[in-house]
Amino acid sequence: MGTVYIVVPCYNEEAVLPQSLPVLLARLRALRLAGEITPESRLLLVDDGSTDATWALLRRAVQENPEVCALKLSRNRGHQNAVMAGLVTAANHADAAVTIDADLQDDPAAIDTMVERFNAGCPIVCGVRRSRSSDTVFKRVTARGFYLAVRFGGAKIIYDHADFRLLSREAIRRLTCFGTEDLFLRGLVTRLGLPVETVQYDRAPRLAGESKYTLRKMLHLARRGFESGRRRMADAPQIGPIFVETELLQ
Repeated sequence: MGTVYIVVPCYNEEAVLPQSLPVLLARLRALRLAGEITPESRLLLVDDGSTDATWALLRRAVQENPEVCALKLSRNRGHQNAVMAGLVTAANHADAAVTIDADLQDDPAAIDTMVERFNAGCPIVCGVRRSRSSDTVFKRVTARGFYLAVRFGGAKIIYDHADFRLLSREAIRRLTCFGTEDLFLRGLVTRLGLPVETVQYDRAPRLAGESKYTLRKMLHLARRGFESGRRRMADAPQIGPIFVETELLQ
Protein backbone atom coordinates (compact mmCIF):
# COMPACT_ATOMS: atom_id res chain seq x y z
CA MET A 1 0.00 0.00 0.00
CA GLY A 2 1.40 3.38 -1.02
CA THR A 3 0.36 7.01 -1.31
CA VAL A 4 -1.16 7.64 -4.74
CA TYR A 5 -2.13 10.97 -6.31
CA ILE A 6 -4.70 11.08 -9.11
CA VAL A 7 -3.54 13.90 -11.41
CA VAL A 8 -6.18 15.57 -13.58
CA PRO A 9 -5.17 18.20 -16.18
CA CYS A 10 -7.96 20.73 -16.76
CA TYR A 11 -8.33 23.33 -19.50
CA ASN A 12 -11.70 25.12 -19.76
CA GLU A 13 -13.54 22.18 -18.17
CA GLU A 14 -16.28 24.09 -16.33
CA ALA A 15 -18.96 22.06 -18.16
CA VAL A 16 -17.62 18.65 -17.14
CA LEU A 17 -16.05 19.18 -13.69
CA PRO A 18 -19.34 19.16 -11.72
CA GLN A 19 -19.90 15.64 -13.06
CA SER A 20 -16.37 14.23 -13.12
CA LEU A 21 -15.06 15.47 -9.75
CA PRO A 22 -17.57 13.46 -7.67
CA VAL A 23 -16.73 10.34 -9.69
CA LEU A 24 -12.98 10.74 -9.14
CA LEU A 25 -13.42 11.55 -5.46
CA ALA A 26 -15.58 8.47 -4.99
CA ARG A 27 -12.89 6.33 -6.66
CA LEU A 28 -10.17 7.80 -4.43
CA ARG A 29 -12.22 7.24 -1.28
CA ALA A 30 -13.10 3.67 -2.27
CA LEU A 31 -9.43 2.82 -2.76
CA ARG A 32 -8.57 4.35 0.62
CA LEU A 33 -11.42 2.48 2.33
CA ALA A 34 -10.28 -0.80 0.76
CA GLY A 35 -6.78 -0.24 2.11
CA GLU A 36 -5.24 -0.14 -1.39
CA ILE A 37 -3.80 3.37 -0.90
CA THR A 38 -2.88 5.42 2.16
CA PRO A 39 -5.08 8.10 3.77
CA GLU A 40 -2.54 10.68 2.51
CA SER A 41 -3.50 9.96 -1.10
CA ARG A 42 -5.00 12.91 -2.95
CA LEU A 43 -6.79 14.15 -6.05
CA LEU A 44 -4.51 16.74 -7.70
CA LEU A 45 -6.25 19.03 -10.19
CA VAL A 46 -4.10 21.07 -12.60
CA ASP A 47 -5.58 24.19 -14.18
CA ASP A 48 -3.74 24.75 -17.47
CA GLY A 49 -4.43 28.49 -17.75
CA SER A 50 -8.19 28.16 -18.23
CA THR A 51 -10.20 31.21 -19.33
CA ASP A 52 -13.56 30.03 -17.95
CA ALA A 53 -14.67 29.18 -14.40
CA THR A 54 -12.44 26.10 -14.09
CA TRP A 55 -10.11 27.59 -11.44
CA ALA A 56 -13.05 28.80 -9.35
CA LEU A 57 -14.47 25.26 -9.40
CA LEU A 58 -11.10 23.78 -8.42
CA ARG A 59 -10.67 26.24 -5.55
CA ARG A 60 -14.12 25.34 -4.26
CA ALA A 61 -13.29 21.64 -4.48
CA VAL A 62 -10.15 22.23 -2.38
CA GLN A 63 -12.12 24.19 0.23
CA GLU A 64 -14.84 21.55 0.50
CA ASN A 65 -12.72 18.38 0.36
CA PRO A 66 -9.54 17.71 2.35
CA GLU A 67 -8.55 15.02 -0.19
CA VAL A 68 -8.27 17.57 -3.02
CA CYS A 69 -5.40 19.89 -3.95
CA ALA A 70 -5.11 22.11 -7.01
CA LEU A 71 -2.26 23.49 -9.08
CA LYS A 72 -2.69 26.58 -11.25
CA LEU A 73 -0.35 27.30 -14.17
CA SER A 74 0.18 30.99 -14.94
CA ARG A 75 -0.93 30.52 -18.54
CA ASN A 76 -1.98 27.80 -20.95
CA ARG A 77 1.06 25.55 -21.43
CA GLY A 78 -0.61 22.64 -23.22
CA HIS A 79 -1.93 19.28 -22.10
CA GLN A 80 1.41 17.44 -21.90
CA ASN A 81 3.05 20.21 -19.87
CA ALA A 82 0.06 20.32 -17.51
CA VAL A 83 0.30 16.56 -16.99
CA MET A 84 4.03 16.85 -16.34
CA ALA A 85 3.54 19.67 -13.84
CA GLY A 86 1.05 17.50 -11.97
CA LEU A 87 3.38 14.49 -12.00
CA VAL A 88 6.37 16.41 -10.64
CA THR A 89 4.22 17.98 -7.93
CA ALA A 90 2.74 14.60 -7.00
CA ALA A 91 6.18 12.97 -6.83
CA ASN A 92 7.07 15.32 -3.96
CA HIS A 93 4.33 13.77 -1.83
CA ALA A 94 3.33 10.39 -3.26
CA ASP A 95 4.75 6.98 -4.12
CA ALA A 96 2.91 6.96 -7.46
CA ALA A 97 0.61 9.09 -9.60
CA VAL A 98 -2.23 8.21 -11.96
CA THR A 99 -3.00 10.65 -14.80
CA ILE A 100 -6.50 10.86 -16.25
CA ASP A 101 -8.32 13.55 -18.24
CA ALA A 102 -11.21 15.47 -16.70
CA ASP A 103 -13.74 14.35 -19.35
CA LEU A 104 -13.58 10.76 -17.97
CA GLN A 105 -13.57 9.13 -21.39
CA ASP A 106 -10.92 6.94 -19.79
CA ASP A 107 -12.57 4.58 -17.33
CA PRO A 108 -11.82 5.55 -13.68
CA ALA A 109 -12.61 1.96 -12.63
CA ALA A 110 -9.37 0.89 -14.34
CA ILE A 111 -7.46 2.87 -11.70
CA ASP A 112 -8.21 0.05 -9.26
CA THR A 113 -6.32 -2.44 -11.42
CA MET A 114 -3.45 0.02 -11.95
CA VAL A 115 -3.07 0.41 -8.19
CA GLU A 116 -3.22 -3.37 -7.70
CA ARG A 117 -0.41 -3.82 -10.23
CA PHE A 118 1.62 -1.06 -8.54
CA ASN A 119 1.14 -2.63 -5.10
CA ALA A 120 2.35 -5.90 -6.62
CA GLY A 121 5.56 -4.20 -7.71
CA CYS A 122 4.98 -2.81 -11.21
CA PRO A 123 6.24 0.80 -11.58
CA ILE A 124 4.43 1.69 -14.84
CA VAL A 125 0.90 0.65 -15.77
CA CYS A 126 -0.60 2.00 -19.00
CA GLY A 127 -4.30 2.12 -19.83
CA VAL A 128 -5.03 0.75 -23.32
CA ARG A 129 -8.32 1.06 -25.16
CA ARG A 130 -9.96 -2.31 -25.72
CA SER A 131 -11.29 -1.27 -29.15
CA ARG A 132 -12.09 1.71 -31.36
CA SER A 133 -15.52 0.46 -32.36
CA SER A 134 -17.13 3.69 -31.16
CA ASP A 135 -14.89 5.84 -33.40
CA THR A 136 -15.75 6.96 -36.89
CA VAL A 137 -13.87 5.37 -39.80
CA PHE A 138 -12.00 8.67 -40.27
CA LYS A 139 -10.96 8.72 -36.61
CA ARG A 140 -9.74 5.11 -36.71
CA VAL A 141 -7.72 5.66 -39.89
CA THR A 142 -6.13 8.90 -38.69
CA ALA A 143 -5.35 7.40 -35.28
CA ARG A 144 -3.55 4.44 -36.83
CA GLY A 145 -1.69 6.81 -39.16
CA PHE A 146 -0.65 8.90 -36.16
CA TYR A 147 0.81 5.91 -34.32
CA LEU A 148 2.58 4.62 -37.42
CA ALA A 149 4.13 8.04 -38.08
CA VAL A 150 5.32 8.38 -34.50
CA ARG A 151 6.81 4.88 -34.52
CA PHE A 152 8.53 5.67 -37.82
CA GLY A 153 10.24 8.53 -35.98
CA GLY A 154 11.69 6.03 -33.52
CA ALA A 155 9.28 6.35 -30.57
CA LYS A 156 8.28 3.01 -29.04
CA ILE A 157 4.69 3.77 -28.16
CA ILE A 158 1.94 1.40 -27.09
CA TYR A 159 -0.89 1.35 -29.62
CA ASP A 160 -4.17 2.84 -28.30
CA HIS A 161 -2.48 4.19 -25.17
CA ALA A 162 -2.74 7.94 -24.59
CA ASP A 163 -2.15 9.60 -21.20
CA PHE A 164 -4.09 7.34 -18.85
CA ARG A 165 -1.40 5.64 -16.79
CA LEU A 166 0.19 5.06 -13.39
CA LEU A 167 3.82 6.03 -12.83
CA SER A 168 5.83 5.30 -9.70
CA ARG A 169 7.91 8.05 -8.10
CA GLU A 170 11.05 6.50 -9.62
CA ALA A 171 9.44 6.45 -13.07
CA ILE A 172 8.57 10.15 -12.73
CA ARG A 173 12.12 10.93 -11.63
CA ARG A 174 13.51 9.19 -14.70
CA LEU A 175 10.95 10.92 -16.90
CA THR A 176 12.17 14.34 -15.73
CA CYS A 177 15.62 13.42 -17.06
CA PHE A 178 14.14 14.10 -20.51
CA GLY A 179 13.21 17.61 -19.36
CA THR A 180 9.82 18.78 -18.15
CA GLU A 181 8.46 20.82 -21.06
CA ASP A 182 7.29 20.18 -24.62
CA LEU A 183 7.24 16.41 -24.08
CA PHE A 184 5.40 13.58 -25.79
CA LEU A 185 4.85 11.46 -22.71
CA ARG A 186 3.51 8.28 -24.27
CA GLY A 187 6.66 8.13 -26.41
CA LEU A 188 8.92 8.33 -23.36
CA VAL A 189 7.36 6.07 -20.71
CA THR A 190 8.60 2.99 -22.57
CA ARG A 191 12.18 4.34 -22.50
CA LEU A 192 12.61 4.62 -18.73
CA GLY A 193 14.25 1.22 -18.24
CA LEU A 194 11.44 0.01 -15.99
CA PRO A 195 8.86 -2.79 -16.39
CA VAL A 196 5.63 -1.74 -18.12
CA GLU A 197 2.26 -3.48 -17.87
CA THR A 198 -1.04 -2.61 -19.56
CA VAL A 199 -4.66 -2.55 -18.46
CA GLN A 200 -7.47 -2.65 -21.02
CA TYR A 201 -10.62 -0.55 -20.67
CA ASP A 202 -13.57 0.65 -22.74
CA ARG A 203 -13.47 4.33 -23.69
CA ALA A 204 -16.66 6.29 -23.04
CA PRO A 205 -18.13 9.45 -24.62
CA ARG A 206 -17.25 12.76 -22.96
CA LEU A 207 -19.50 13.55 -20.00
CA ALA A 208 -19.85 17.15 -21.24
CA GLY A 209 -18.01 19.86 -23.13
CA GLU A 210 -15.84 19.25 -26.18
CA SER A 211 -12.36 18.04 -27.02
CA LYS A 212 -9.60 20.64 -26.66
CA TYR A 213 -7.42 18.95 -29.28
CA THR A 214 -7.81 20.98 -32.46
CA LEU A 215 -6.26 19.80 -35.74
CA ARG A 216 -3.40 22.23 -35.15
CA LYS A 217 -2.73 20.79 -31.69
CA MET A 218 -2.88 17.24 -33.01
CA LEU A 219 -0.32 18.04 -35.70
CA HIS A 220 1.92 19.64 -33.07
CA LEU A 221 1.57 16.55 -30.89
CA ALA A 222 2.44 14.34 -33.84
CA ARG A 223 5.59 16.40 -34.46
CA ARG A 224 6.64 16.04 -30.83
CA GLY A 225 5.91 12.34 -31.02
CA PHE A 226 8.09 12.00 -34.10
CA GLU A 227 10.90 13.85 -32.30
CA SER A 228 10.56 12.01 -28.99
CA GLY A 229 12.38 8.95 -30.29
CA ARG A 230 15.51 11.12 -30.64
CA ARG A 231 15.20 12.91 -27.31
CA ARG A 232 18.13 12.22 -24.99
CA MET A 233 17.90 11.33 -21.30
CA ALA A 234 20.15 13.38 -19.02
CA ASP A 235 21.95 12.02 -15.97
CA ALA A 236 19.81 14.08 -13.58
CA PRO A 237 16.31 15.59 -13.55
CA GLN A 238 15.84 18.70 -15.71
CA ILE A 239 13.17 20.89 -14.09
CA GLY A 240 12.09 23.71 -16.42
CA PRO A 241 10.78 27.23 -15.65
CA ILE A 242 7.14 26.14 -15.79
CA PHE A 243 7.45 25.12 -12.13
CA VAL A 244 8.16 28.64 -10.87
CA GLU A 245 4.97 29.88 -12.52
CA THR A 246 2.48 27.85 -10.51
CA GLU A 247 0.19 28.26 -7.52
CA LEU A 248 -0.59 25.26 -5.33
CA LEU A 249 -3.66 25.01 -3.08
CA GLN A 250 -3.81 22.15 -0.60
